[in-house]
Amino acid sequence: MSIPKYKTILYATDLGKNMRPVFRQAVSLAQQYEAKIIMLHVAEPLGNTGRTVLELYMPDQAEDFEKNELRTILDKMQQRLEAFYMDELGEDSDIVESVIVEMGQPAKIINKEAMARDVDLIVVGTETNDRFGSSLMGSTVCKLIHISDKPVLVVPVKKH
Repeated sequence: MSIPKYKTILYATDLGKNMRPVFRQAVSLAQQYEAKIIMLHVAEPLGNTGRTVLELYMPDQAEDFEKNELRTILDKMQQRLEAFYMDELGEDSDIVESVIVEMGQPAKIINKEAMARDVDLIVVGTETNDRFGSSLMGSTVCKLIHISDKPVLVVPVKKH
């Protein structure tokens, strides 16, 4: 019997207000196994409605907005994640190997990054995004569990 040894943990977050308890689970495991953490946030792309609104109000600038402004927004999300883990970990911040912010369908991107980076464990939370209710994060977790070949640790987070 082989007991898993975690060297790399992928912590996927929706940047919700309850992300600290989930991150702390990932940190606890990383400390126990002397593993590194890769932080990942996946922003969903503009839907048809968003594109239509952009094209309606900014017909000549819609394409540039999607290319340039969305990249700026993703960069700010990455800075927010970096500030979060520095605040949370302080001197132990070297446990975080990298921070990634991508755009796409969350479950697919999480799985793609887990495979590409050969992680040993994926850590995600539930009910962290109050704006959309539990169904969005729940559906992401369900999809991820079904498509991933990597173990997925789902950390329940209570709404406050």
